[in-house]
Formats: sequence, C-alpha cells, structure tokens
Amino acid sequence: MPAVIDKAKCTGCTTCVDICPAAAIELGADDKAVIDAGACVDCETCVDECPESAIKME
Repeated sequence: MPAVIDKAKCTGCTTCVDICPAAAIELGADDKAVIDAGACVDCETCVDECPESAIKME
C-alpha cells in the first residue's frame, strides 16, 4: 500500500520530496505533498522523516 498524505498536517516543507528514493513525491498546486501511488515503493522513508507526521501507510 502506498503512503498517504494528510493535507491538513502537510506544511509543504519538501522533506519527503527530497528523501523519497523512488522520486514518487512532489509538491502539488496547493504546495502540499502529493504521492504517485504507482511509483511509491512502500519503503516508509517518508513516514519516518516527515517532521509534521503528515504521512502514513494505508
């Protein structure tokens, strides 16, 4: 299951964008992180590194 962003918690800091080994995360038009579920490799690196705890695995 790919990671999921809680848009209410995401501050657009780009930490997840920078550390994603699959380059599956980018900032959307609302300056919030967006995950490409097809590219996500379920490594949970973004979950561990998000300073806002805005990412979880589903």
